[in-house]
Amino acid sequence: MKLTFRSKAGFHTLTNRTAKQPKPDWIKIKLTTGEDYQEIKGMMRSKTLHTVCEEARCPNIYECWANRTATFMILGDICTRACRFCAVNTGLPTELDLLEPERVAEAAEGMQLKHCVVTSVARDDLKDGGAAIFAGTVAAIRKRLPLCSVEVLIPDFLGDRESLETVMNSNPDILNHNIETVERMSDRVRARAKYRRSLELLRRAKEMKPEIPTKSSIMLGVGEQWEEILQAMDDLRAVDCDILTLGQYLQPSPKHLNVEKYYPPEDFALLKEEGLKRGFSHVEAGPLVRSSYRAHEQVQSAAAAREARSVSQG
Repeated sequence: MKLTFRSKAGFHTLTNRTAKQPKPDWIKIKLTTGEDYQEIKGMMRSKTLHTVCEEARCPNIYECWANRTATFMILGDICTRACRFCAVNTGLPTELDLLEPERVAEAAEGMQLKHCVVTSVARDDLKDGGAAIFAGTVAAIRKRLPLCSVEVLIPDFLGDRESLETVMNSNPDILNHNIETVERMSDRVRARAKYRRSLELLRRAKEMKPEIPTKSSIMLGVGEQWEEILQAMDDLRAVDCDILTLGQYLQPSPKHLNVEKYYPPEDFALLKEEGLKRGFSHVEAGPLVRSSYRAHEQVQSAAAAREARSVSQG
C-alpha cells in the first residue's frame, strides 16, 4: 500500500511496511501427486488419521508423501490455541480417541516407515496435555516396527513437568519442541506459549534423558533481526539442544501474520554455518524447510556428528 502526503517541499509517497510482500522466485513448491502420494492420502483417510502435512498446509507435502514419509498429528485436528502463524483449526476440541495410537502404528506399518514423526495440536483442555496418548503412540509404533525410529514434536504442556516425564519415559528417539521465533517476537507470534518456557522444556528433557537428542525450529520472516536469530541459536545451545531447523515463514491465509521479509537461500546457508559453529549436531536450513523435513536424514547426520565428537573428545 502506498501512502501519499503533502509537505511544504511537495508531495511524498511512502510504502506501507505492512503491505503483503510478493513471493520471490526461490519459493517454489514441487507438485508430485503420483501413486505413493495417492496411496498415503488414501491410507490416512481410511484410518481417520490427521497429518500436520495437510492441516498446517506444509509446502513439502508433495515431496514427502511421494517419498512415503509423513508426520502424524494426533489428538484431533482442533487446537486450543490460535497462534498467528499456524493454519491448524482452533477451538474447543471434542475428540479424544484412546485407540488412535494403534491406528497410527497400523498406518506406519503399512507405509513401512524407517523414521516416524508424531506431533499434535495443543490440548490445554486435557490435564496432561495429551502426553499419555503421545507415549501410547510411541509404544504402539515400536511394537509393530521395532526398527523404526520415532520422533515426537510436542507442545509445551503449559510447563507441566509430569507430562514431559510421561513422554520422555516412552523413550522417543528424538524429542522435538519448537521455539518458533526469537524472544522479542514470541508473544506476538505464538498464543499462550512462552519463549523461556520452551527453553526450560528442552532443558528438562535433557536432564531427564541425556541420551535422547533434542531438536527445535525457528521460522524466519516475521520481523526478527539477524542478531536475534543468532541469540536464539545461543539460547538453544545453552540448554544443549542438538538439532536445529530454519525455514521461511509463509502466510497461510490473509488473517495470519504478514511476511515481513523473504530470506534468500544464501542467508539460510550462512545461518547453517552459524549453527554448526555453535555446536548443533545437525542444522537443516532453507526457504521451504519445516521442522519434520527430511527428519530421517537429520537423525542419521546428528548421530554421526555425535559419534565423531565423542571419538575426538575420547
